Amino acid sequence: MLTDERRAVILERLRVHGRVLASDLLEEFDVSADTIRRDLRELDQAGQLRRVHGGALPRQGDTTTFPTRARRAPEAKASIGTRAAQLVSDGQVVLLDGGSTTLELARAFPADLRASVITNCPPIALELVDHPGIDVTLIGGTLRPRSRVTLGAAAVDALRSIRADILFLGVCGLHPEIGVTVEDSEERHVKAAMIDGAGEVVGLADHDKLGTALPFVVAPLTRLTQLVTDAAADESTLAPYRALGIEVLEA
Repeated sequence: MLTDERRAVILERLRVHGRVLASDLLEEFDVSADTIRRDLRELDQAGQLRRVHGGALPRQGDTTTFPTRARRAPEAKASIGTRAAQLVSDGQVVLLDGGSTTLELARAFPADLRASVITNCPPIALELVDHPGIDVTLIGGTLRPRSRVTLGAAAVDALRSIRADILFLGVCGLHPEIGVTVEDSEERHVKAAMIDGAGEVVGLADHDKLGTALPFVVAPLTRLTQLVTDAAADESTLAPYRALGIEVLEA
């Protein structure tokens, strides 16, 4: 098998199974360990996967800064936010995770909505501060400039005392087998506390984030009750999420 053919098979195994093990590749291709290491290293350098000890995971989800993410796929994020806003009812306690898509959700709240919104994202709090029917609580903690969210022990402690009706989770990486993932260990603890304190958990993710994974696992996909994504996500991509019992809503 030619090098390009072997690497194409590796990427297909990764797409289907969510991870590849170097030991399995050695057995399948009957090549040296150095060859597999070189394949994974060069595929990683080309941005096609993420090499880890013992194998590889899908390429990372969106790890760019908040301002950069806000400029990416604005139409898709706006449509997701509009669709997600339809899930909120008067009188609910709504927990809004940080992120450019959750910011679009905040912008989509109707003017006559009456609700309490809790968030760890200052841009979201500022977006809602003049809304006539929404009481806004901003979770304290250490402000992370890249993601524009508060993190740390203070944020986790505050979230442990909250019981929200519904959580809208900003998603960086979302993989059917690996779960909800992030690039930052402190952000992982905050998101996990949000999930633990919510009756419903709605993931917001455009199609580019589906099937991707980052280093720190927040929760398995089964913790999501619903997933809102854009219309560009094809059915073969969405089927594994539906198979887990997640209600998938396309914006």
